[in-house]
Amino acid sequence: MPRMILLGTGTGVPDADRENTHMVWDGPGGPLLIDAGGSTYQRLLKAGLDPLGGPDSPPLQGILLTHSHCDHINGLAALLFSLRLSGRTAPLPIYGLAPTLELVQGILAVFALDDMCPPIVWTEIQAGDTIALAEGWAMRTALTAHSRPCLALRFEDAAGGRAITYSADTEPCPAVAALASGTSVLIHEATTPEPFVGHTTPRQVGAVAAAAGASRLLLVHYSPRWTMPEDQAIAEMRAGGYTGQAEIGREYQIIEQ
Repeated sequence: MPRMILLGTGTGVPDADRENTHMVWDGPGGPLLIDAGGSTYQRLLKAGLDPLGGPDSPPLQGILLTHSHCDHINGLAALLFSLRLSGRTAPLPIYGLAPTLELVQGILAVFALDDMCPPIVWTEIQAGDTIALAEGWAMRTALTAHSRPCLALRFEDAAGGRAITYSADTEPCPAVAALASGTSVLIHEATTPEPFVGHTTPRQVGAVAAAAGASRLLLVHYSPRWTMPEDQAIAEMRAGGYTGQAEIGREYQIIEQ
């Protein structure tokens, strides 16, 4: 069963029970890590995914970086180091927008991992791309409205019409709204209590999900301390017009599709 696993659901300031937001697509073409915030190697293991693979699962197939803000890339160097120490020698694709890859390459150069890093296949992608995965699934991208170039992602099954969309960091914008249209599941950031450039409020998320016709909505990049309490966030999504299944995303939560 194709699924997304939330490895972290917090804002740029982690909570005691919420790491920086990142996740892994565990479906056709995966496992594909989406961002690398915090102790990602350990979190993959806790989620039941061995980055090196096992008898019933492939190794990590790639890493997609939505953008270059620190809370989305701060675990990357340690992850690559751990992968090499644990025995990975196969090339590892890292996908992202050109500005994201350029900045990350500079950061990794400072770490001077040298041979303590698997070979990396730097793969530039652009907004509007459709990337074939496997078994009829594809990943589509759109440019969000954020303070750095950032990609929203949609994983969809061409045959069955199933789709799961991740907003990444964004304020409400037409490109992300179009990407989310008709999605089964919408995973959307909700960082701020009031409208703020580059981010979204729970009420705004509710409006986006209602317009998209999403059956299920999960908040990530969220904090009960820095955004608002959970019951208030649910009420705000309802106030935005969303009447479907509304949830607060949890660490290690499995979202099946």
